[in-house]
Amino acid sequence: MSKLFLLLSFIMGVVVLASNYLVQFPIHYYGLEEILTYGAFSYPVAFLITDLANRSYGKAVARQIVYIGFAIGVTFTLIFSTNFADMISVRIAIGSGTAFLVAQLLDVKIFDNLRKKEWFIAPLTSSIIGSTVDTFLFFSISFYATGVPWLTLSLGDLSVKILVALMMLIPFRLLLKTFKPV
Repeated sequence: MSKLFLLLSFIMGVVVLASNYLVQFPIHYYGLEEILTYGAFSYPVAFLITDLANRSYGKAVARQIVYIGFAIGVTFTLIFSTNFADMISVRIAIGSGTAFLVAQLLDVKIFDNLRKKEWFIAPLTSSIIGSTVDTFLFFSISFYATGVPWLTLSLGDLSVKILVALMMLIPFRLLLKTFKPV
């Protein structure tokens, strides 16, 4: 296994762990506590990692990075950030794992289907669709019927994730020189 593969897998796990932790904290500035959590800012990096891996190694290796990142992220989340006495914390772990796997594997498939288009089409399209699926799966599993305003939080988070996905095009483009396409 290459060092880059291991690095991408580890970073993926760290992004999942950080996002699972940060999603528990609404932003308490400018009246955003009902519509935005800090997790919205870290999670889109997972799509950048998946897309770079897909571009460099192909969809099979990108899927492996998703699985390894999932295992690292969920294991660390369960150990460090899940309070098993708090059902919402447990639901966050379940929602995160489910949403992450579905959205990242969808991202890999969409990216692979669009890889021959203009350089920005595949990462932008796959990230936006993946973020949308991830957001609604995660928030509905984690917070439905808990009193947490999950629908408004999901819409706020999705808005930020789309903005961050647009910004992630910059490092994606810059790193294309480092990551040779398959």
